[in-house]
Amino acid sequence: MPLYLDDDQTALQDTIRDFVATEAPVSHLRALRDADDPTGFSRDLWKQFAEMGFTGILIGEDQGGLGMGHVEAGVVLEEIGRNLTPSPFLTTAVAAVAALQGTAQADRWFPGIVAGDTVAALAIDEGAKHRDHIAMKAERSGNGFKLTGAKQFVTHGHVADLLIVAARTAGARGDADGVTLFAVDKDAAGISAEAERLADSSLAARIAFDGVEVDADAVIGEVDAGRAPLDRLLRAGRTGASAELLGVGGGAMDMTVGYLKQRKQFGTLIGSFQALQHRAAHLYSDMEIARAAVLKAQQQLDVGHADADAAVSVAKAMTALATTLSVQEGIQMHGGIGMTDEYDIGFYMKRARALAEMFGDANFHADRLARAAGY
Repeated sequence: MPLYLDDDQTALQDTIRDFVATEAPVSHLRALRDADDPTGFSRDLWKQFAEMGFTGILIGEDQGGLGMGHVEAGVVLEEIGRNLTPSPFLTTAVAAVAALQGTAQADRWFPGIVAGDTVAALAIDEGAKHRDHIAMKAERSGNGFKLTGAKQFVTHGHVADLLIVAARTAGARGDADGVTLFAVDKDAAGISAEAERLADSSLAARIAFDGVEVDADAVIGEVDAGRAPLDRLLRAGRTGASAELLGVGGGAMDMTVGYLKQRKQFGTLIGSFQALQHRAAHLYSDMEIARAAVLKAQQQLDVGHADADAAVSVAKAMTALATTLSVQEGIQMHGGIGMTDEYDIGFYMKRARALAEMFGDANFHADRLARAAGY
């Protein structure tokens, strides 16, 4: 498969680039932060995403969506990253939709997602770092289940309409089997959420489930066989986060190169200094390699390739490393002014840090690839 966008995907890129740059540039994030906004994103902007059709980008046309794939979703996410736009697009329109596809829950939740009325949050992680360990209990209760335990790093979890919850119905904490995925309504009794502001000014919640009663219809897929929808969620989320990281790194790189072309030192443009040219060239090369890795993962997901899981981990690890280099070089090449709040480059570093942890950092995915290869 060619590692470039086709004409239709390029047209989509032009559309979303203009839309996000106009409606939600970095100043939009700054305004939400300065106002100490308790939601963490603009619901009006989310409705605008719906009006443009983007919220249903992975939902089939027969269910009111655009029926596109992960490549197209990545095009949207890259522009979200480039502008640091606070949005539930990744968790809702990508990860949650991937989990719900082909299940009985799709008919209930997809119309709200397409309309921009529903925001989904992913209650997956239980520890300080993303790990494949699920201890939260889901015990049989009547004709349903009772959920007991806690989750953390749940982006938008304090305001979400839908919580997708991974809980254990059998086995022990580290077992691959025995996991069940649930779609839990925000109004279910026994849920308490405590929101915390992250380094990038976004909000994530610690959520406690105190004997939350759900009926059997809340199960996504099959009981004890939640790994299938959970894996779909994680593959989509990791690939989407990689695309957004690519946008963050690309935005920081463009800002830095622009600064090199206009900042003078001793009457000379600093972009003419060979040492800085070498560093900029190195950064460009790393970003392009990461871009190829992301596009390959997206394409393999769209065709259901057997190696898609490995490609996803490669993409997440490489974009985390390349974007970290981009934001660090951006701060350094901006010099002292890069450390000030008045310049946007610092916001890119903060967003990169949060995204790099989401769905597993570079070390997690490098280890995952090594284990899969038998090391």
